[in-house]
Amino acid sequence: MSKRCQVTGKCPVRGKSYAIRGIPKKKKGIGLKITGIKKRRFQPNLIKKRLWLAEENRFISLTLSVSALRTINKNGLQSIVRELRKKGEKV
Repeated sequence: MSKRCQVTGKCPVRGKSYAIRGIPKKKKGIGLKITGIKKRRFQPNLIKKRLWLAEENRFISLTLSVSALRTINKNGLQSIVRELRKKGEKV
């Protein structure tokens, strides 16, 4: 299973994690210094969801981000499925 939302297209992105030490200038220190940088990945908030498609009288399974669930609630499942089929995705 790929870590990609079928509706919004959200996927993991790359970033960095910083190790910081020192006393901030606000607290009368010399300032914060970065002592190490590590690469990391920001993962999307994905869930596998089984939704009832009333027009076809069946369940469909989709890998969705939680923000895509809100989009489905707003626009309706049928319009989202129509867009997915236009893109050529199997639903």
